[in-house]
Amino acid sequence: MKTFSATPADIDKKWILIDAEGVVLGRLASIVAMRLRGKHKASFTPNMDMGDNVIVINADKIQMTGKKREENFYWHTGHPGGIKSRTKQQILEGAHPERVVTQAVKRMLPGNRLARQQMTNLRVYAGAEHPHEAQAPEVLDVKSMNKKNTRS
Repeated sequence: MKTFSATPADIDKKWILIDAEGVVLGRLASIVAMRLRGKHKASFTPNMDMGDNVIVINADKIQMTGKKREENFYWHTGHPGGIKSRTKQQILEGAHPERVVTQAVKRMLPGNRLARQQMTNLRVYAGAEHPHEAQAPEVLDVKSMNKKNTRS
């Protein structure tokens, strides 16, 4: 028996809608990363972009356990002495709260060209509205998958 290796003709991409309200950040990011890579499919091939298109709404209402809201995100401007940081709480209260979810998912994917291509299939929105109604996304209820996925 030969090992199945998917070709571009075998790939079937779906649209998935996930509501992040009340869901723990790391658990959500893990599920989204798995869906983006396509590891939930029996025909998974590591070198192909087989994942689904994922829409995450209510990213500003994400939950975190412990003191993770006080943890910093660091980045460098490229200039000498240009290290900068913001806490996750500051980012969530700022203009782009969806960046917390985007970074969490990005860091759960491998650091290569294929992962950057797969990240283009992720759309994160701070509110409940999204412009992808025409794609008829199917809802994935992350809250009901495991009781640990939510935080009160």
